[in-house]
Amino acid sequence: MIEVSPIRIGEKTAVGLRVELPDSPPLVMIVGQTGFVGCGFINVEAAEKLHVAAATVKGVQSFDDVLNAEVKAVTSKAREKGVRVGISGRDALNHL
Repeated sequence: MIEVSPIRIGEKTAVGLRVELPDSPPLVMIVGQTGFVGCGFINVEAAEKLHVAAATVKGVQSFDDVLNAEVKAVTSKAREKGVRVGISGRDALNHL
């Protein structure tokens, strides 16, 4: 099953994407206006090579988990926008 849902973050609306995968945790990400925060399935090195503003969080199952989890990795483009390792997914999305 694929779930797509609007996610309110302050005054902004992002798009949540959650994909159920067989014999696996789900792929979960929230896409902001200029970048995204996603689960550990997101390859930060690949996103860096593509010059994408991205951040990853770990151990998430839901959109709320992404918003509340600690950012573990960021691309340089996300850092330019104010995203830092250690902030919450919600705070990261406020920058994106």
